[in-house]
Amino acid sequence: MGLDAIKAALPAYARDTKLNLGAVLGTSPLTGQQLWGTALACAFAARNAFVLREIAAEAADHLKPEAIEAAKGAASIMAMNNVYYRSKHLIGDDAYQTLPARLRMQIIGNPGVDKADFELWSLAVSAITGCGVCLESHEKTLIGTGVGREAVHEALRIAAVVHAAAVTLDAEAALAA
Repeated sequence: MGLDAIKAALPAYARDTKLNLGAVLGTSPLTGQQLWGTALACAFAARNAFVLREIAAEAADHLKPEAIEAAKGAASIMAMNNVYYRSKHLIGDDAYQTLPARLRMQIIGNPGVDKADFELWSLAVSAITGCGVCLESHEKTLIGTGVGREAVHEALRIAAVVHAAAVTLDAEAALAA
């Protein structure tokens, strides 16, 4: 189960994804909470049921319940924020920047885990959903709190391989249907 099940499900043409999944999630310099919280938040954002179930099962062996809830919360709040802030940015009219969001975002202020870990998970989800504004904001916050670029880089690598596995398995399911 877990990562082994995902790797076994990947087709031969996705060998690089399979190897990268094992490497990125198997030998990370991140703490266990940072690593598995990032992987879980990314699995939520990637939206493949199989990848989500398998990563959630493995993450449960490495995360406390409050970290599991916070990783899910990071994926949820970023689903909203990434659409909102990316859209304001893409419209290109500076007048929208002066309008308040008026969207509840209390989990960001009190995520139930170390705020830097939550920021890392939010950054990784923002990479998957492609919100440059959110990526810049979370990266700046992380660097400002002393989290190094190596940790940011690792979160981006996790986002990339989890997303690639989800996309590949979604495509294969669509072709098989």
